[in-house]
Amino acid sequence: MKIRRVGAYGICRDESGRVLLARNSPLSSFPGLWTLPGGGVEQGEHPDHAVVREFGEETGLSVRIVGLHNVTADVFRLPGGDFEHTDRIIYDVTVVGGSLRPEAAGTTETVEWVPTSRIADLPLMPFTAGLLGRPVGESDKPDEAQELARPSQVQRFGAYGGATDPNGRILLTRIAEGYPGAGRWHLPGGGTDHGETPEAALTREMIEETSQRGRVTGLLGVSHRYDPAALGPEGTPMDWHVIRVLFRVRVEAPTAPVVTEEAGGSTAEARWFTLADATRLDLTEPAATAVARIAAEAAS
Repeated sequence: MKIRRVGAYGICRDESGRVLLARNSPLSSFPGLWTLPGGGVEQGEHPDHAVVREFGEETGLSVRIVGLHNVTADVFRLPGGDFEHTDRIIYDVTVVGGSLRPEAAGTTETVEWVPTSRIADLPLMPFTAGLLGRPVGESDKPDEAQELARPSQVQRFGAYGGATDPNGRILLTRIAEGYPGAGRWHLPGGGTDHGETPEAALTREMIEETSQRGRVTGLLGVSHRYDPAALGPEGTPMDWHVIRVLFRVRVEAPTAPVVTEEAGGSTAEARWFTLADATRLDLTEPAATAVARIAAEAAS
């Protein structure tokens, strides 16, 4: 079975440059490996809140987010045989209170400030190794025939792009009839597939929805939408939670946008807009966030 989850983790360093790491306990699927403090985003929870909550549970420390560090994804075979895809949102955090102590009866058993000189000697979770500059092995690959778990609670992870061209125009897509937010202007992007990285998903979605090819240059932020009374396929009730990462994208060679995804897709049309024109459109929340931040970037 193929399983999906979303996690929020924090990179925290002290005045001497040591990084805070936690060791997985026997209750973890990967006991003995060291990891960044953090864990799963609960249904309906914003990832910003999840990393603060998880940090407190695992380390006893209160932290404040100071930046969005990275977004990554990996797939691992669990001891029971299932393949778990985890989308991981990584924050830079700083300590604002509390006292360091290990988690009680949880998935981590100890927590330490680790100097840079010791990192190479520790067995690390692969995503942690990559973020700390250590070699990372390839993710596991499930058999294509394996089914994707379809729980009644759905947590969907999506990658969206605040894409601009050399003239400063922003690329937006209009939501098609029959989809939530029909008629509003949105960012190009969409849900990631099992085993797909966020950047790969965004590249695919931009081509399907706009025919544009861009280069990711940074991160704009994270947003979410929770609808516990959503209707899924065929009117089936569904506890729906969408988590979106907003990337900054540069399209060096823009063309006239063309929607190339299959008929019946969620995108009705795509267009380039000046930032001034974009502010006058009926925008979705992620699109409004991207327009405001890109406008502030242009003004600075």
